[in-house]
Amino acid sequence: MNLANIKQAYFLGIGGIGMSAIARYFHTMGIKVMGYDRTETTLTAELQQEGIAVHYEDLGEHIQSLQLNKAHCLVVLTPAVPKDHQEWNWLKEQGFTILKRSQVLGVITDAYQTIGVAGTHGKTTTSTLLAHLLKQSKVDAAAFLGGISTNYGTNLLLHKENASTQEQWMVVEADEFDRSFLTLHPAIGIITSTDADHLDIYGEHDALKKSFADYAAQVKNTLFIKKELALFDECAAQWKQHKNIYSYSIKQTADVWAENISIENDRYSFDLHYFNQTVTGLYLGIPGLHNVENAVAASAAALAAGIDEEELRAGLASFKGVKRRFEYIIKSKNLIYIDDYAHHPEELRAIIGSVKQMYAGKKITVVFQPHLYTRTRDFADGFAETLSMADETILMEIYPARELPIPGITSEMILNKMSLKQKSLSSKQQLLEKISAAKPEVLLTLGAGDIDQFVEPIKEVLAQQLKAE
Repeated sequence: MNLANIKQAYFLGIGGIGMSAIARYFHTMGIKVMGYDRTETTLTAELQQEGIAVHYEDLGEHIQSLQLNKAHCLVVLTPAVPKDHQEWNWLKEQGFTILKRSQVLGVITDAYQTIGVAGTHGKTTTSTLLAHLLKQSKVDAAAFLGGISTNYGTNLLLHKENASTQEQWMVVEADEFDRSFLTLHPAIGIITSTDADHLDIYGEHDALKKSFADYAAQVKNTLFIKKELALFDECAAQWKQHKNIYSYSIKQTADVWAENISIENDRYSFDLHYFNQTVTGLYLGIPGLHNVENAVAASAAALAAGIDEEELRAGLASFKGVKRRFEYIIKSKNLIYIDDYAHHPEELRAIIGSVKQMYAGKKITVVFQPHLYTRTRDFADGFAETLSMADETILMEIYPARELPIPGITSEMILNKMSLKQKSLSSKQQLLEKISAAKPEVLLTLGAGDIDQFVEPIKEVLAQQLKAE
């Protein structure tokens, strides 16, 4: 694919976080960008405000009205689009060039010194922090992010004007879903975690872990892997002679590691050991012990790319996080409300554990919306265990996303396995009333579905309660 020949880009599923970043990238290049998505969201509305045409009805053959030129149009496809989508089928029949999002991302990033951040969890915060560390330094970077950066208000960062094309860094989230990250060939790679997930794609955990090993093999120069992962020993044994493979940790001595970790006014401070270099008294601008681990990985890659100690110190302290990743909605003396995208048992364990440590003695109320029937089926025991860490849990109905219902797989399946006494199910219609009745001291809303649409209504209900008190 030669990007120079493309004059139009049409996106099937333009509202996805990864798809929208590429759409914005093409738009900045002067390419005419259009797209379809099933529902209007804040993100699609932003794309339209930026001058990108978006529609929400499957036009089928009537897509001809958009006057797409087959010779100069690239169609970009997300795996979430169903096979019976009429526009997709018409474009295939007409012989349009159609590539998956991951393939397009691979072509774009091959032109840069790319840093790919992979992991079943932690990759969005790590890649966004890494992009910020580079962006606010003399090194600079562009980035395709898997979330909306709070510092920059977008999921796409561009290089500074007049930067040298030969030495430009590009940060990208390397997504394991559908083996998408195997289209990438980064100069520097990070692997944060390889927990079982996406078993509807991989079938077994071993197949997922093999995919991460395949990704590691494609990293050209330097690879940072969490030391606690078996993958580190496997990669070190196999490729140590051919590339730089290093470990990072917050639990033990590694090539890059953190110690003297403490909490001061909801902020974590730590000392960073980077090979023979030690940087003391670092402060992280976002909460959560799991984010200290993410910060160690991001710092390792940023230092390897050329930032200095003072730039690292300033970047960590000024990082404001990612939308829907440990995002404070209300932070007052009598009430804390945090919203997070967590949708895997290990992600739930990380955020609930951090909140319990930060707000010891306060009642922790969790609202969780399971994401996908297959994930609920595969990890029901893990969800039950981690959700039982809270003082009270309210379970919403499963968000199906791309899936059809599976008989017998419901949120009640998790509820029945939970050891917690204060637990209940809630429909969307009941949710605000149930949260109000729970009288939370610390509230967490967790999930990757449409639970984010309830954040503002919940905030209003809780604000009214605070006023009444």
